[in-house]
Order: sequence, then structure tokens, then C-alpha cells
Amino acid sequence: MAVIHSLNAREILDSRGVPTIETTMELDNSIVVVASVPSGTSTGKHEAVELRDNDPNRMLGKGVLTAVQHVNETIAQAVIGMDPTRQTSLDQVLVNLDGTPNKSKLGANAILSVSLAAAKAGAASVGMPLYQYFKEKYQLVSAYRMPTPAFNMMEGGAHGAGNLDFQEFHVVPASNKTFAVALQIGVEIFMSLEKVLIAKGAVHSTGIEGGFAPNLYTNTDALQLFFETVKDSREISRIFD
Repeated sequence: MAVIHSLNAREILDSRGVPTIETTMELDNSIVVVASVPSGTSTGKHEAVELRDNDPNRMLGKGVLTAVQHVNETIAQAVIGMDPTRQTSLDQVLVNLDGTPNKSKLGANAILSVSLAAAKAGAASVGMPLYQYFKEKYQLVSAYRMPTPAFNMMEGGAHGAGNLDFQEFHVVPASNKTFAVALQIGVEIFMSLEKVLIAKGAVHSTGIEGGFAPNLYTNTDALQLFFETVKDSREISRIFD
């Protein structure tokens, strides 16, 4: 079985232009995988700590060079030579190496980048796509099925203007639709929602996650707009029937 030959992390920018970690893992059979870490806008008090440099003179304190260093030095020394298909054992090494209840020593972003890379490397080493690897390894489901897409239509909380309680308002098409039809439903509702917002004189700019961030007063207002949008679109209504 192939083992981890090298590990190297670097600082990159996420889709919002905020620094995050990208880790490259190479196995001794020349397989190379890359994993980057998502970064949320809002964080709960019980979430693992995303380690930032907090240097006000660089990236407004949001740099992740310290976490990168943890991967390239501390974590690399511990996992090189390990079998990436032994995911649980590898993850336990990372948890023990950090030794804190909230991953604040090495950083959850540093740890996650390596764990994700190992998952990809494990799948690649046995010649499987990642979704198939997870199914076979953990016996997650009895059959393969394309997931029903969910669409972020409207944003509140930390993602929006702060006037709505919910951070995201999603539309999820019926699960008995094909992916192509579900995608069409989501796109058409989103386009129609913009027209409804414009007609009502509401703000129709988008928030940081791509959903509209209108100047509504209550959560009920947002849901009512969804109902109006579907009702006013004959094509969408036909698809839902």
C-alpha cells in the first residue's frame, strides 16, 4: 500500500479573496492530491478554531502563514510514512498532535487540510473517485444517487444586511426530480425572484454567498416572496406540478 511521501501547504485566497490553506500531499507511488479548506463567514462559539495570524500589517490579520507552517513542519513530520487509507488513525494522530479541545494549537484549518488531502489520496491510491471511496469504506448508502441540489436564494444574518434572522433561505426542489430539472427549477426561481424584488422596489443586490440580500423587515416577508415568485412564474409552477 502506498504511503505519504511528502506534505506541503501554502496560503491561497478563497472565493471571497480571504486567505486560506491549500495542502498538497504526494504518495510514494507518485500520486499527488491537493485539498483546500473552506472558510465560513460566521462562526459559532463551539466551532473548532480557524487559526489566523492576527498580524494587522498583513492581510488585515487574516493571514494563515502560521497554520501553513504547522502543516509543513509539525504535521508533516508526524504523518509522512502513514497509509492514507487509514483515515481514522491519521485523523487521531492529528487530534493528538494538537491536544486541545478546539484545535486551537495547530488550527482546525491546518488539521482539516491534511485530513481532506489524506481522504483524496486514499481514494486515488485504490483507484476510486472520492464519493465511491467513502461509500465503500464507510458503507454509507446502499446505492448511488445524484443529490438533490439546494439553492441559496436570500441571505440574512452575517451574510446579509443583518435584518433577517436566518443566515440563508434555501429552495430545495422535490427529490423525485432529475438533477437537470431540479437545476432548472432553481435557476428559474432565482431569476424570477430578482424580478419580484425589483417590482416591489426592494434591494436586489447579492450577498457574499450569492443570494439576494434585500431590505426586508421579517423572515415571513422573505418566505412570502418565495411563494409569490413561484406563483407568478407559470413555467416554474408547471414543473412543480
